[in-house]
Amino acid sequence: MNTPVAQVENNVLVDTCVWSLLLRRQEVVETPLTLEFKKLVTQQRVIMLGVVRQEVLSGIREKARFEVIRQKLRTFPDFPITLEDYETAAEFYNTCRAKGVQGSLIDFLLCAIAHRHQLPIFTTDKDFEYFQPYVTFELYSYMPLP
Repeated sequence: MNTPVAQVENNVLVDTCVWSLLLRRQEVVETPLTLEFKKLVTQQRVIMLGVVRQEVLSGIREKARFEVIRQKLRTFPDFPITLEDYETAAEFYNTCRAKGVQGSLIDFLLCAIAHRHQLPIFTTDKDFEYFQPYVTFELYSYMPLP
């Protein structure tokens, strides 16, 4: 049974590390990456997963800071995750493990959702490059400013 694919044309699945660069740091330095992220937000092209939201919020010791970040993240609705996404993530995990490549369960869930919905993943995590020879998904690329 195939669940219908949501309308996500031109949208981008954003990984925890990118959110953290912008939300968990006391001071955000403007870089090509942060400018690109801000552009995607302005264009309303950002896809948020609940598990990514949880990762971003986990470990924030200061309650006031937690609340500020929680409120910022609430402007982004959670993208629906299906049974098929979890099963595909497990298949991707098993495929990569068989080839000696390790990754987190959440990383493979991102890969599965990106694969099914044809969404590129915006990340700074190099682990995704190790998955690509064995599972099909696209990484988001952008042109750094000169």
